Amino acid sequence: MTELTTFIAGLPKAELHVHHVGSASPRIVAELAARHEGDTAVPADPAALADYFAFRDFRHFIDVYLSVVDLIRDDEDVRTLTFEVARELARQQVRYAELTITPYSSVRRGIPAPAFCAAIEDARRAARAEFGIELHWCFDIPGEAGVPAAEETLRVALEEQPDGLISFGLGGPEIGVPRPQFQPFFDRARAAGLHSVPHAGETTGPDTIWDSLTLLGAERIGHGISAAQDPALMAHLAERGIPLEVCPTSNVRTRAVASLDEHPLPALVAAGVPVSINSDDPPMFGTTLEEEYAVAARLLDLDAKGVADLARAAVQHSFLEPTGKAALLKEIDDYTTANA
Repeated sequence: MTELTTFIAGLPKAELHVHHVGSASPRIVAELAARHEGDTAVPADPAALADYFAFRDFRHFIDVYLSVVDLIRDDEDVRTLTFEVARELARQQVRYAELTITPYSSVRRGIPAPAFCAAIEDARRAARAEFGIELHWCFDIPGEAGVPAAEETLRVALEEQPDGLISFGLGGPEIGVPRPQFQPFFDRARAAGLHSVPHAGETTGPDTIWDSLTLLGAERIGHGISAAQDPALMAHLAERGIPLEVCPTSNVRTRAVASLDEHPLPALVAAGVPVSINSDDPPMFGTTLEEEYAVAARLLDLDAKGVADLARAAVQHSFLEPTGKAALLKEIDDYTTANA
């Protein structure tokens, strides 16, 4: 496994399901908590964050996540966070990432939408120049905030149109947050040229995935692991080539799945469902994209060439433009030939 770990560490990668605030390193979270000490429950000691990030269930995870979101209070916080997320991804040989960003949370806290978008774009350009990583944005509706959040997220997307914006998403809790209410907003986002990538089937059953496909026009599904409960749905995903963005450790840490050994990833792959491997909120879940590849390799019994196929799948399922896809796929092929 040591050889495979080394191979994974150097493997060029794409990351398709990783959250902006959820990727803040313990160092950055602690620095922001110290800046706002006395006005936040988040510990200012990086060593204490592991206990703070011990989630009892998905609802508790959302509460903790929102407490970290509350630390992002001005456009400089936004830029710093975005740039540092890019630094950590690039350290793991990620060449391309689609970062899920929730502008509603920051705009509601008083950061003007133009300043927010200028901050993420400045960080995107700086990260490309310094780290050689290409970032794109998925603007994400926090589902628990309902239709007002959908209206504001769409407004920011259509009025600001940051250069890196390529997709429109839906996150937050799934239980008690029906997908049909968001159809008009996805219709308008898709009409404006944005790809549809809602979360579904993480903590709810297959019906949420079906709704995302039929009502929201989903081109990829965030998580989607409950598809394993519905053979007809798995067949549909396989036939249509609709990928799932699978984040194994996240599903265990939020108690969506009881253990890694019980994770449905092998069943999904066996049914021909396209998948990519992703990290979701890596510091909060005590993981990295590298570690998620190692987990997937164990669950799927993969060697180095099999792991390289996972990396290729992420590139193929991405919204990277064709020339960029071809270049990254060649880099993966060259690396595998030299190292597998």
